[in-house]
Amino acid sequence: MDNAIIEARSISAAYGSTTGPALQNITFSIPPGERIALVGANGAGKTSLMLAMVGILPLVSGSLRIGGIELGAGTQDKRTLKDLRGQVSLVFQDPDDQLFMPSIYEDLAFGPRNMGLDEEAVHHRVDEVLRRLGIDFLKDRSPLRLSGGEKRMAAIAASLTMNPQVMLFDEPTAFLDPKARRNLMGVLQALPLTQLIATHDLDFAAALCPRVILLRQGAVFAEGSAELLRNGDLMDQCGLEAL
Repeated sequence: MDNAIIEARSISAAYGSTTGPALQNITFSIPPGERIALVGANGAGKTSLMLAMVGILPLVSGSLRIGGIELGAGTQDKRTLKDLRGQVSLVFQDPDDQLFMPSIYEDLAFGPRNMGLDEEAVHHRVDEVLRRLGIDFLKDRSPLRLSGGEKRMAAIAASLTMNPQVMLFDEPTAFLDPKARRNLMGVLQALPLTQLIATHDLDFAAALCPRVILLRQGAVFAEGSAELLRNGDLMDQCGLEAL
């Protein structure tokens, strides 16, 4: 697809030479601004695909282009990875994997500081993101004193301070109560970014994402509209319950 912001061409990846492939011959493309659900049973490859998309899991074959930056087997040098991570940001399933500073302000400032921004620019960017997500009140709080929903919003905010074109979400509704889940849905709907959302929460996926990529055993099993989630035979083959 010529206008795709993400294009995976026959990518495969493995965690080591003694293990089988985590991803097998995956091909898909995503145009700018689209919100896609990435669905599959445990072990289907959802997290592995996201790790490959930020250069943590190296490709063994194929190529992956995100925002004009291309990865292939053996081409993931430090400069390429730095450029890639300026384009795409991953929000991990467990927010504690992202929040490690004494305050939420320091967590949000960490990425922009590493990009070389001066303190005035860092302060402006952090404050703008906090206001955008409506979590200004968390600015001086410790991550250790936040609820699950507050941690999720703070982790998303930390990713947004990097000004990515693409955001990847790994099980974003995990650990959330119904109110926090509704709040998260509103936030993601309002983000004017390309989003790939890995989730077991099929109701959430159907409400939020017009399109679905269904993974099975590290490969794309089906791709299409969110109506795929209502196909009993298809979902059963992937070890999932249809809507």
